[in-house]
Amino acid sequence: QVQLVESGGGLVQAGDSLRLSCAGSGGRNLSSLNMGWFRQAPGKVREFIVGISWSDGRTYYADSVKGRFTISRDNVKNTVSLQMTSLKPEDTAVYICVGRGRLGSPVISAPEYWGQGTQVTVSS
Repeated sequence: QVQLVESGGGLVQAGDSLRLSCAGSGGRNLSSLNMGWFRQAPGKVREFIVGISWSDGRTYYADSVKGRFTISRDNVKNTVSLQMTSLKPEDTAVYICVGRGRLGSPVISAPEYWGQGTQVTVSS
């Protein structure tokens, strides 16, 4: 059992940067889970944008964020971070931290663990 809590969202201007954090607690360390982020905007399909494998550190980035977003782990703090740069208005969404165990993969199709989400709003 794992609880995930996101933080770091807010209102920024286009071109700005934000760093989101996902803190884990419970019976499993995040280091043993594939971790990643979905985002959900009103009227849009939920999009898996970034992930990192527990087994070998492989990463996945959706084309929409590749080159601008970076996922990383801090196993001492038991957190996963999403560094977002060059933010665009179309990045506006609720960002949701997710995790899944077992087979190592940076792509998480069916998360076991979901955070509550944190709002990111990018103004133009």
